[in-house]
Amino acid sequence: MKVRKPTMDYSEVPLYWSDNHEFAQRWNAGSFVPAYIEPFLVKVLNEAKPLLDTRNKQLARDVEIFIKQEMEHCKQHVKFNRRFWSFGYDELKPLETAFAKDYDDWMKTKSLRFRLAYCEGFEAMSAISVTAIFEESDEFFETADQNVVDLWKWHLAEEYEHRCVMYDVFHQLYCKNPVTGYFWRIYGLLYAMVHLGGFTAKASKVLLDKDRSTMTPDQLAQSLENEKRAKKALGRPALKHLLEILSPFYRPARRRPPRGVDAYLGEGFPRVSVTNSAAVVASA
Repeated sequence: MKVRKPTMDYSEVPLYWSDNHEFAQRWNAGSFVPAYIEPFLVKVLNEAKPLLDTRNKQLARDVEIFIKQEMEHCKQHVKFNRRFWSFGYDELKPLETAFAKDYDDWMKTKSLRFRLAYCEGFEAMSAISVTAIFEESDEFFETADQNVVDLWKWHLAEEYEHRCVMYDVFHQLYCKNPVTGYFWRIYGLLYAMVHLGGFTAKASKVLLDKDRSTMTPDQLAQSLENEKRAKKALGRPALKHLLEILSPFYRPARRRPPRGVDAYLGEGFPRVSVTNSAAVVASA
């Protein structure tokens, strides 16, 4: 695991950064999730850290790098979202406000066990997005803005890289009884699927409904077809990953890397600097 600091420039990214406008809008909506869930992940892990077995030095190091990766994800998506807001779409703001409030409220009202289970559910779900971006989205990226392609590929490649951290923390703290631990993990997964899926579905609908409000019948038909193709790209990996995640024998360490992830993590992309992981831990 490494901390990478991308230097993408979103200042001139167009609203429709992919030729498939509906694909772009679905991922534009999705960009609001990291802006709020990543700080939540960091807060939850910071609360959990003092409870971890101090003898497990590797997990302690992994947690520190995980936190720094997630903070960088948040920073980059906030920068991207600022560009998105320049195009209007104020109709999305009430959804964004309510979404942010959920995490603020949960820090006060939900148990650490619930919050860790939810966070692990989110991390497990990321397997679907990682595979979708690296194995199912080539057609949408052929002429796409490279800044946005790099944003999502970098972010999701790191989600694969740190796939075990939240699972390991939850497992150490709350899986001493494996049956109880399993059901809490699945509860967190299902809660995350409904919560995050509900937000992204509503946000996407707000964006696409506004886009379609001025379309001709032919344009609307094409838009619906484009959206269908975009949904299929995300949906194709879903069943396989969900069956693995729902298994009581699920271990994220066994997940195979989607095509291109290892090369991407190994070679990086031009606009990134890498911080030595040992230095990161030493300065944490």
